[in-house]
Amino acid sequence: MRKDYNLERRKYVIGGFIILIVIIYLIRLFDLQVADEKYKAYADSNAFLKKTIYPSRGTIYDRNGNIVVFNQPAYDIMFIRRDIEQFDTLDLCHALGISREDFDARWTEVTNRATNPGYSSYSPQTFLTNLTPEDYGRLQEKMYRYPGFYIQKRIVRDYGYHCAANVLGNIREVNRDDIDRDPYYASGDYTGDNGVEKSYEEHLRGRKGMEILIRDSRGQIQGRFDEGKRDVAAVSGRNLTLSLDIELQQYAESLMVNKLGAIVAIEPATGEVLALVTSPSYDPSLLVGRDRGKNYRMLMNTPHRPLTDRSIAGFYPPGSTFKPTQALIFLQENIIDINTRYPCSHGYINGGLRVGCHGHASPLPLIPALQTSCNGYFCWGFKNMIDRRSKYGSSADAFEIWKNHLVSMGYGYKLGIDLPGEIRGFLPNAKYYSKAYGEGRWSANTVISVSIGQGEVTATPLQIANLCATIANRGWFITPHVVKEIEDTVIAPQYIEKRFPTIDSKYYPDVAQGMRMAVLGGTCSKANLPDIEVAGKTGTAQNPHGRDHSAFMGFAPFNDPKIAVAVYVENGEWGATYGVPIGSLIIEKYLNRHISEARKPVEAAMVNASTAQYSEYKY
Repeated sequence: MRKDYNLERRKYVIGGFIILIVIIYLIRLFDLQVADEKYKAYADSNAFLKKTIYPSRGTIYDRNGNIVVFNQPAYDIMFIRRDIEQFDTLDLCHALGISREDFDARWTEVTNRATNPGYSSYSPQTFLTNLTPEDYGRLQEKMYRYPGFYIQKRIVRDYGYHCAANVLGNIREVNRDDIDRDPYYASGDYTGDNGVEKSYEEHLRGRKGMEILIRDSRGQIQGRFDEGKRDVAAVSGRNLTLSLDIELQQYAESLMVNKLGAIVAIEPATGEVLALVTSPSYDPSLLVGRDRGKNYRMLMNTPHRPLTDRSIAGFYPPGSTFKPTQALIFLQENIIDINTRYPCSHGYINGGLRVGCHGHASPLPLIPALQTSCNGYFCWGFKNMIDRRSKYGSSADAFEIWKNHLVSMGYGYKLGIDLPGEIRGFLPNAKYYSKAYGEGRWSANTVISVSIGQGEVTATPLQIANLCATIANRGWFITPHVVKEIEDTVIAPQYIEKRFPTIDSKYYPDVAQGMRMAVLGGTCSKANLPDIEVAGKTGTAQNPHGRDHSAFMGFAPFNDPKIAVAVYVENGEWGATYGVPIGSLIIEKYLNRHISEARKPVEAAMVNASTAQYSEYKY
């Protein structure tokens, strides 16, 4: 009988098809029972309730050990959708103090995977946050009426001092981007928002724990699984010690009431920020609790934007506080020495160009030029550098060297403070002017205003304070930072290591002496304190939006600097009007811990003065 090979092949095909189906079933079973956590979670949720234990967030102290930010208990209303049985919705709304419309809107938001990607009917979901202890006490005895809902304890922030909101930041509920970016977070969690709460979030937040409760066949909780042996304890966040002197911060903020601007005070030897003030500011407790959203919107819509940190994000013309940088560059480039004299017939006059100045002796060498804040001197020095083609080849090449010196001193780029939101200010380069005026078609006179801190140059108050700290140290600085210590952690090396500008340290003492002379008998004479040797430099910065700005930078004691401070008051007119007295009060308060009786009238005048009404800024 002849063998049918077609039938033989068909047998193998059918067998292979059966094997393929078996393999597909096995893969699917493996996926359902082992690989896919969803079905395991469904099965576990029938037997167990896993409750998150939120850790205590790290406490924040100031440099003197004062508690600045601490924790208070708060409570969230949670629910598990599959456990919810019929209940009186209006009764729950009344108990929670919300309307039925609010209830429905929140329910829709939480149960919608588009707005809550972590939603599952088998897992705990956050319905309402920030119940007070009083709310908790009132609700606890009623929770049996609302099956599927329960109360979970966590913490909220509280404040020992109602200041420094820009430094401290706040915490907020996480959004979808936070959850996608970091698997630590789940819906209903909180994260740092602005300030050190944001920049040190991973240190402050700790690690969440887990409590595992066992259910019976009807879903009722019967106690802790395996006597709690499988529970995971929460790990508290690390404590932070700020470099701020919180009492100095409070005092500095009081001096800036009804003014726009900023104060930055730095300890020169360490780069530690002693005070970081923006004005107007706000009470950080406004962004805690159930009213956080409402208060945040109110602050967003408040004129002059209190949520903007002017100390690190305000970009201003530095005015005459910029002149010490020019002195250092001209000395480094051998354009001048301390005996070089330039004329000033009430300003810089060159051809048809005139930059005004106030009356003083003329011609002047360097130290008296700093003492009197002579515009003519620094304009002539700038011209003699930028237009010296025999040395630099072109004005553009000279300007790039000038700019690079400034970058090394901390201008034009972010300094790197450990806070979010710092901006770089603006420092033009040669390409900027070549594009504006044409390559080879501009010279020192074209851009002469930058030599006295006007024109296109802008800086943050932090950069001005850092320059002052560099001069106080006679030629180096440490990147400014607001956190002094992190519990059980080494601080980042950039906040320890010295940074050296491109200026030789031998030139700094002469510039410091010029600033000392400005206090003894020059533009900063209002900062002359009988028991403290202060060095300083004023700035009156032209402002196209209204009255000129008042600026000051200074350090003390002269030979052993403990504090360097920059003050910037928008629309304050002359540097000596607000910048100098406020800066000198900050120095006196920090070094002596009090203001002398003789200076109480100055203090009262600054506390009660108002300049905000003169602002014409369009934010």
